[in-house]
Amino acid sequence: MSKKIRVAVAGVGNCASALIQGTKYYDKNRNDSIGLTAYNLGGFEPGDIDFVAAFDVADSKVDRDLSEAVFAPPNNTPKISDIDNLDVQVKRAEVLDGVGRHLGEKINVSNKPPVNVADVLKDTRTDILLNYLPVGSRLATKYYAEKCLEAQVGFINAIPVFIASAPKWQQAFQSRNLACAGDDVMSQLGATVVHKTLVKLFVDRGIKVDETYQLNIGGDMDFYNMLDEERLEDKRISKTSAVEAMSPYQVPMRIGPSDYVSFLRNDKVCYVYIKGRSFGNIPIELDLKLRVVDAYNSAGVMIDAIRGLKLAMDRGVAGPIESISAYCFKHPPVQMAYSKAKDNFIEFVNGTRER
Repeated sequence: MSKKIRVAVAGVGNCASALIQGTKYYDKNRNDSIGLTAYNLGGFEPGDIDFVAAFDVADSKVDRDLSEAVFAPPNNTPKISDIDNLDVQVKRAEVLDGVGRHLGEKINVSNKPPVNVADVLKDTRTDILLNYLPVGSRLATKYYAEKCLEAQVGFINAIPVFIASAPKWQQAFQSRNLACAGDDVMSQLGATVVHKTLVKLFVDRGIKVDETYQLNIGGDMDFYNMLDEERLEDKRISKTSAVEAMSPYQVPMRIGPSDYVSFLRNDKVCYVYIKGRSFGNIPIELDLKLRVVDAYNSAGVMIDAIRGLKLAMDRGVAGPIESISAYCFKHPPVQMAYSKAKDNFIEFVNGTRER
């Protein structure tokens, strides 16, 4: 087993910044495992994640060292750790559909020529590529998945474009003896995991759920990008399917991003409402507000997903890894309650579950 996990990042936004800062933070704070399933997971620690390549299209990031690019505008997540020079130059990638109408108002696309992503992955001996592109980047996500297949690299899909949960791509990674996980990262304690857990609690306690909604607002480029309603179809499907799976009957619901509020910066505010009926058909309602720093809320989950996928690759397990996907993502190949997903993930790490 190789001690280091060589990771490439597609999209150097707030989430990539939080992830990279987080690996450095936990490497320096070895007694702190808050937000991680375990500090040592299957023999891997956060500091074993080695970032070896990065791709972006913004001129504020391209050609800069990754240690600088994670703090470049329009990134606005708080700083928790200094990062020494990583000797990783952010490469100019193909744009495809990675820059939407609104995001294009906030960034300037670099005029550098795009690199051959597969060649970079091979040259850097990348183990896993992590997809952190903006929501709605369907063509660009599939492009990176194809480059992983070409370069023999594992793939983790953090955004709501369906790769690990789509039979076509499952078969493609399986046939190349490559592992993948996804889709659409589910935060440590974010809107989706809270909402699905509450709906499951209502159902398990005998409450008939009549209707529910989840509204989200934030002030980073993720939310600004999502002002393009046409980029949200997969996002709504991903978040809605996670909650729907917790009820044995159909529940009217509306779930998804709602608006951009610039002064919130990288904070995300979520409102969850559930209306139901309890014993004697007596009404019951729940209103919840949750406020988090969005990027860091998913960083620990991604550290777990990266370590889990490297374990799968070291064991020769190919195709979508169901336990990792169900535990770490909103739209996995198989939906399940959070507690069951965590049990399966731990069993996989311990080697008592195949995938």
